[in-house]
Amino acid sequence: MEKTIIKEKIKPELKNPVLIEGLPGLGMVGRIAIRYLIKQLKAKKIAELYSPHFPYYVLVNKKGNVRLLRGDFYFWKNDTGENDLIFLTGDHQAQTIEGQYDVAGCILDFAEKCGVKMAITIGGYRKEAEETPKVVAVSTNPKLLDRALQAEAVASPAGNPIVGTAGLLLGLARFRNIDALCLLGETCGYLRDPKAAKSVLRVLQKILNLKMNLSGLEGAIKKSDEIVEKMREIEERRETYAQKIRQMEEERITYIS
Repeated sequence: MEKTIIKEKIKPELKNPVLIEGLPGLGMVGRIAIRYLIKQLKAKKIAELYSPHFPYYVLVNKKGNVRLLRGDFYFWKNDTGENDLIFLTGDHQAQTIEGQYDVAGCILDFAEKCGVKMAITIGGYRKEAEETPKVVAVSTNPKLLDRALQAEAVASPAGNPIVGTAGLLLGLARFRNIDALCLLGETCGYLRDPKAAKSVLRVLQKILNLKMNLSGLEGAIKKSDEIVEKMREIEERRETYAQKIRQMEEERITYIS
């Protein structure tokens, strides 16, 4: 494979489609959110993206079959609203700067082909969150940003870098006359964070007027909280042990003196 390609499976007629992207990144916030949307809305696969810029290994399923890393596009027909939705998630992001630009450009080519005029990207914002993570928003269109703020997102601080596909799609969309919005859930970033994903989905619901039950994330949130608590306990034990070692060393030095 010499270049990034998109293999279309079906070509549905879409009504004012909105592209919503969530690839693996900080806290896996985007991937968790998009996979939940796909499951809840019973979205159907529309296309697959393959690229030589993805890592050089294959994934093995339970039956022992293998496949290349890829991005997956899904669509959902919104029978009661103004916009059909196209979802994009995948196994990995491109590994190089050039690859990031190439894959982002290919994504936007496909979006234009589908008639997309608005794109929303989802990711994580590295910050220790309170009980309910906040959602940081940034947009290429002031009116779209205002919609996000009215949906209880908060404006991004100046100078905040948005790394990877979530940021590049935002910047490159300007050259395609596509309005773009980025929603970032507060997360520590080193563990899967379904709580941050839930916060983002809550804001997204209000922006797009989606009716969806988010309670299905509670089980994952509980497991995540348990892992965090165990890690804290391990760190506390490690610190206690380190203090004892330091105390023993100090007593030994005092005795020798």
